[in-house]
Amino acid sequence: MFSEFAFTIFEKSIATYHIKDDVYQSFDNPYPKDDIAHLLYRKNWIDTVQWHYEDIIRDPNIDPSDALVLKRKIDASNQDRTDLVEYIDSYFLNKYQSVSVKEGATINTESPAWAIDRLSILSLKIYHMEEEASRTDASAEHLHKCKLKLAILLEQKKDLSTAIDQLLTDIEQGNKYMKVYKQMKMYNDEELNPVLRGKK
Repeated sequence: MFSEFAFTIFEKSIATYHIKDDVYQSFDNPYPKDDIAHLLYRKNWIDTVQWHYEDIIRDPNIDPSDALVLKRKIDASNQDRTDLVEYIDSYFLNKYQSVSVKEGATINTESPAWAIDRLSILSLKIYHMEEEASRTDASAEHLHKCKLKLAILLEQKKDLSTAIDQLLTDIEQGNKYMKVYKQMKMYNDEELNPVLRGKK
């Protein structure tokens, strides 16, 4: 199933990142560029680095100038994340371009890649909740609460994985069809963001 394939790649990305656990470490994609695994690994790496950016920027003692630099990095990361989702959707559009869509076929509320984006974020939640649920310096109450949350996250993973695989099956069989909209983010565009436009 595609969801299991993707989740395994996400786990590999997260594990590799945490060897150094440094947002400034170099990135090396182990998969060839023409492989969907390459996009999935890159997508999760972006999510993983941004997860830790978000941790750092919440430091109450962070220097304001450092926080501003980090905010710019988060903005750039969000744009990279959106671009990767669109690349992944392009893969599916190409894969299913010859499918004969059945009469009465419906469209899904989100594209396959945006559902996979949620699975990537969920893989990070599971990883870090597992960490919290096994801490040796935490109280019994903390560990208990985190184990309960972890159980919910694992149930969510099962449900989301099932939904992703069912969506891909429906598209492959012509019961659903893909219609992808570009996100058209405006805040990084000098022509669309009035603040940036005024600075030109």
